[in-house]
Amino acid sequence: MNDDALDSLGAAVRTADTTVALSGAGVSTASGIPSFRGEDGIWAEWDPKAFHRRRLDADPAGFWADRIELRAELVGGDPEPNAAHDALAAMEGDGHLEAVLTQNVDGLHTAAGSAHVVELHGTNRRVRCDDCGTTEPAEPVFDRAADAASAGTDASLPPRCDCGGIYRPDVVLFGESLADAALAEAQRLARESDVFLAVGSSLSVRPAALLPRIALEAGATLAVVNFDATSHDEAADYVFREDVTTVLPALCDRL
Repeated sequence: MNDDALDSLGAAVRTADTTVALSGAGVSTASGIPSFRGEDGIWAEWDPKAFHRRRLDADPAGFWADRIELRAELVGGDPEPNAAHDALAAMEGDGHLEAVLTQNVDGLHTAAGSAHVVELHGTNRRVRCDDCGTTEPAEPVFDRAADAASAGTDASLPPRCDCGGIYRPDVVLFGESLADAALAEAQRLARESDVFLAVGSSLSVRPAALLPRIALEAGATLAVVNFDATSHDEAADYVFREDVTTVLPALCDRL
């Protein structure tokens, strides 16, 4: 690890009025949650079209049957926050981090204690009625749906709200846009940041991938922490090709 670069970044964060972090799948892989992209990612095993908005509309029972299996892969091990989540929560608690903008849907930033989390792609910890918008905790709804599917009573799929509408995971599906409010808040925070930390993200999925550029254009210091190269590395002030669970706690120690 480049201690001099970490010392310098730590000094920038300490003197910044506003530091913002953007987190991607690499922050949660140490918690046992597989990444979605890449050679061993979820989309190498599953066809993304199975979770497209059009599939939910045309075949809600099939969509839900596949989503039950996918959820078991993502959260079946009861994942817990790791050292990277804890470091970001500690930075916020100490007044050194304004917010976490996350591409992840696992809810682990909130579980770690981060209070200001903008969930750009939603959360798999809730379901939402497609008709009336009512939200419910996801686990009991998925459990009932899984029990029905395993009993062979597929007629119970998809699970429905009291209003009769279909429940859907409260995440951004393929074919859907990010929620306007979440994207607008993320863009505002990027523009207002003095230091922008892009951690565990390939920075390849838009519009979230544009947030570091917004921060740079507003004059922010950009730090990228990711094992693989990103399209923002050349413009970044700091690039750490190391594990976020090592770099973020080390950065937190310097504050």
